[in-house]
Amino acid sequence: MTTASVTPSLWQELRAALAGTQADYTRIPLKRAVFLLAIPMMLELVLESTFAVVDIFFVARLGASAVATVGLTETYLFLLYSVAIGLSMAVTAIVARRIGEKRGEAAAVSAVQAILLAVGVSLPVTVAGIFWAQDLLRLMGADAWAVEQGYRYTQWMLGGNAVILLLFVINAVFRGAGDAATAMRVLWVANGINIVLDPILIFGLGPIPALGIEGAAIATNLGRGAGVAMQLWILLRGSEHLRGILHAVRWDGATMLNIARTSVGGIGQMLVAMAAWVFLMRILASVSTEAVAGATIAMRVMMFTLMPAWGLSNAAATLVGQNLGAGEPGRAEAAVWRIGWMTMTFTLAVSAAFFVWHDAIIGVFTDDAAVIAIGGEWLSILAYSYFVYGWWMVSVQAFNGAGDTMTPTWINLVFFWLIQIPLAWALALPLGWAATGVFWGVFISETAVGVFTLWLFSRGRWKTVRV
Repeated sequence: MTTASVTPSLWQELRAALAGTQADYTRIPLKRAVFLLAIPMMLELVLESTFAVVDIFFVARLGASAVATVGLTETYLFLLYSVAIGLSMAVTAIVARRIGEKRGEAAAVSAVQAILLAVGVSLPVTVAGIFWAQDLLRLMGADAWAVEQGYRYTQWMLGGNAVILLLFVINAVFRGAGDAATAMRVLWVANGINIVLDPILIFGLGPIPALGIEGAAIATNLGRGAGVAMQLWILLRGSEHLRGILHAVRWDGATMLNIARTSVGGIGQMLVAMAAWVFLMRILASVSTEAVAGATIAMRVMMFTLMPAWGLSNAAATLVGQNLGAGEPGRAEAAVWRIGWMTMTFTLAVSAAFFVWHDAIIGVFTDDAAVIAIGGEWLSILAYSYFVYGWWMVSVQAFNGAGDTMTPTWINLVFFWLIQIPLAWALALPLGWAATGVFWGVFISETAVGVFTLWLFSRGRWKTVRV
């Protein structure tokens, strides 16, 4: 028998990655494990970021105030995302560890408790979003248009936050189990529906009235709601690596407490980072509406280009969790270094594009010269150290995949709150650099935190964490 007859071709491996496989990621060759997990995770998040870019593309047609409304609403959504992502980190780590230990029933119980926890967390945000949307926008320094008309966008986005939390948490269950292709397909459906509905509901079509910025929020909620329905259907039916969910539907206080305890660090690290962004947006709002709009578009572009790197980082978290569960810490570390070099190569290519075409990229979304200048400036500054973001994301996800969510929390607290916010404020306002000061403050602090986190990962204490 020839080698070609037993070694899968690249095309066969790609099909397996997209369709899903029952491969044991703690036993198959590491290169193949990275490929099978990373490809669907990258594609999953590429489409997620495509939605963000498409969304702002259409909203930008409504003017700078509409874009600013989205940006200011996202400062609150970023706080929600911090909870969703923090929970997801814990869920991925715990489910991956149970799968690595070959305890499928315990993994299913953890999945159910995570869903119940997500629903409970969403309720107070729903109430705040529905009844106090205008007050929340005023608090962030929104202009008159946002408070009087754009607030409906905020109502829909915060009022429908349950679908955001569930989409994050259930996909984290799939990723932890190794069902990356399933998570990918869910986001394809959710974001595909949103992309189709966005222009229809914003600008109107036939008998459907133009709803403006409110239409963008409705499209998002409908798309994400469809994704959650699909997730629940797959869970009940059973995926490649996770079955028996229906029999696990019950209250399990000990398991829920374990998820909550493990997620504290993840939520903390995201809250610190996201709250820092809230302060940065407040500083930019003191500069001008155009500064907020330019930064919002630049952030969407940044999110879009980082999604493949984030997908690779998620693959690292799954491989770390499952291999630690299987008693293979050396294999877990090797996976992280392999994925880190892949991520750095990608982000270097993005840096080159930012450096050369920064204004042209922002110009795709708006023709406002002031907004283009501000957003383009941030992209050009990012170009100098974008590759550090890749290493930062992979090393942080390695900690999270191991269940050590507290270490990144303390790192973020120091570098974001004690360095980034004071530095950005001082450069922007007292020294008069305006938006440029904010961007350089971000550059300095986030480059430093990336280097430090990678160094701390290399010390290896994460290998001894228990979850």
